[in-house]
Amino acid sequence: MDEPDLNLLFALNVLLAEASVAAAARRLGLSASAMSRTLSRLRDTTGDPLLVRAGRNMVLTPYGQAIRERTQNAVFAARAVLRPASSTLDIANHEQMFTIRANDGFVEALGPVLVAEAAKAAPGVLLRFASKPEKTDKPLREGRVDLEIGVPGEMGPEIRLQLLFRDRFVGVVNHGHPLAAMAQVTAEHYAAWGHVVASRRGLLAGPVDEGLAEAGLSRKVAAIVPGFPAALAVARNTDLIALVPASFLINHPARETLSVFELPVKTAAISISQMWHPRSEVDPAHRWLRQFMLRVCRAQVPQWDK
Repeated sequence: MDEPDLNLLFALNVLLAEASVAAAARRLGLSASAMSRTLSRLRDTTGDPLLVRAGRNMVLTPYGQAIRERTQNAVFAARAVLRPASSTLDIANHEQMFTIRANDGFVEALGPVLVAEAAKAAPGVLLRFASKPEKTDKPLREGRVDLEIGVPGEMGPEIRLQLLFRDRFVGVVNHGHPLAAMAQVTAEHYAAWGHVVASRRGLLAGPVDEGLAEAGLSRKVAAIVPGFPAALAVARNTDLIALVPASFLINHPARETLSVFELPVKTAAISISQMWHPRSEVDPAHRWLRQFMLRVCRAQVPQWDK
């Protein structure tokens, strides 16, 4: 009996996940023409078009939708079978790339020390930090990332999570700012100056506005930027006040040119967690990665790990 080419299973998984020949080709490191030929073989094998044109995009057929999760599970099961069954791990000689999805603030603050510590403990381990444009568990479910770092959002109930550390927001101004010379910044002082807000979605309000409103105050937002690195750059070169997580200032190259002060109103603590899919729960290498992340992150921000 003719056996199917199981390499097609891995290509099918990526095609169904991406719903795009071009995106699947990039992910697998193939040319678009090679990916198109693979799709043709898959159509012949399954007897279904799998992907069809809908305007400028391609969409999955009903059969493609129906087998997407089954295909994904089959690929994960195949990879698990082909991995060593031993529960022991010689991390010093282990070779593997781990993909960690995190925002720019986390990577800037803790990425350098994570890379340095990983190089000492596991020279063969490569840490690949991936961008995080939105909160979703799709990359974890599809196996495209090993860890998600951040504030738990709309994650599925099966996603595992562990607190790395608790953070808090602080105010930041340049050294020449009048607030930098104050022993204690009051809510009135804070509201009297212009502010730069970091928001991926372009929102005006932030975590401090509710506290100001309770005191009968409001602040004037003069600029909105997409992330904390840009907010610090603006604060460093203007008289605007930036609001950033305290952990973001760890090892920041511009730290010496900035003054940091405690907010005059209360804001909710920020719980930064690592999240992973249960398929990786007992994998020795993944377990090492989680323990490594926990140890290094907590060593860097011990004052907020309470």
